[in-house]
Amino acid sequence: MDLMIRVLTDRWTVFVPLLAAVALAATWGRSLSGAAVVVVAAALIGAVLAAVYHAEVVAHRVGEPFGSLVLAVAVTVIEVALIVTLMISGGDKAASLARDTVFAAVMITCNGIFGLSLLVGALRRRVAVFNAEGTGAALGTVATLATLSLVLPTFTTSQAGPEFSAAQLAFAAVASLALYGLFVMVQTVRHPDDFLPVEGNGVVTDDEEHDEGPSGKAALLSLAMLFVALVCVVGLAKVVSPSIESAVADAGLPPSAVGVVIALLVLLPETLAAVRAARRDQVQISLNLALGSAMASIGLTIPAIAVATIWLDGPLVLGLGATQMVLLALTIVVGVLTVVPGRATLLQGGVHLALFSAFVFLAASP
Repeated sequence: MDLMIRVLTDRWTVFVPLLAAVALAATWGRSLSGAAVVVVAAALIGAVLAAVYHAEVVAHRVGEPFGSLVLAVAVTVIEVALIVTLMISGGDKAASLARDTVFAAVMITCNGIFGLSLLVGALRRRVAVFNAEGTGAALGTVATLATLSLVLPTFTTSQAGPEFSAAQLAFAAVASLALYGLFVMVQTVRHPDDFLPVEGNGVVTDDEEHDEGPSGKAALLSLAMLFVALVCVVGLAKVVSPSIESAVADAGLPPSAVGVVIALLVLLPETLAAVRAARRDQVQISLNLALGSAMASIGLTIPAIAVATIWLDGPLVLGLGATQMVLLALTIVVGVLTVVPGRATLLQGGVHLALFSAFVFLAASP
């Protein structure tokens, strides 16, 4: 369906951000009752869905591989906003929130979305086909970023505990941003064909060349609504953050579950977009979305949190525990074995989903 028509006919994408703005103005700075929490949570979820919808319209306007980049950056802006707002309100209790959220985003994207995309693609065509060069480059970048930002703090000795010293944090932030920028240049300028969908014979295709994209007016409308939706996400996250933390504590879950809730919330629309692409036989776009989100989650979130520590009080715990490092290592090894052939069956999709299930279970029952 033409995205220009969708922007004009799917009016919820315009009304929901506006209603979210009204909800934000009505609840800002106030304590919420149970009913108000439900309304604000619904408005928050609606704003997230609308934000990614409008990001998809803008992405379709600029085309692949820029499209996946727009979606990943939009999702990461939402994630950073949620992390910072919860860290401000949580104090020392939120010291590991950034680590938990970023790690959850990596596991959700590299196992949940990745596995689901392969599963849908294999169910449709028996074998899901993708470009091994581009996907392998993205996976390698994600593995490097995750190790530098989440594994090394556990073993460094300049600071007590699984934390970076100020100099180490600055290095990790600059390195993460540089790697992410380098990958974006390779994806969009130097080797964009490595990130386009391929056919069963390995030939690169670009269906968007034959698909009339949205007009400039529709893209500008979506850009404006994207900005409104993102502002609402930031504000509503701040309003509802105490309720999220209380709900996790009342359920008897560990504090790290807050990070998992945040990641699941912001990546739900991304998951839907990836599944839609896989159903259109564009598994490569699905994998671009998954790995691009994982990469942006680390490459942009860590630098943003590093800057935020200038005014945030309390420690910043980034180092993963033993169980988390095992899951990350297994994810990287399995990911490499999946990517190298450039094609995957139901088995590979099922293995990644099993790893995702293990992550969710262990997050709730460590």
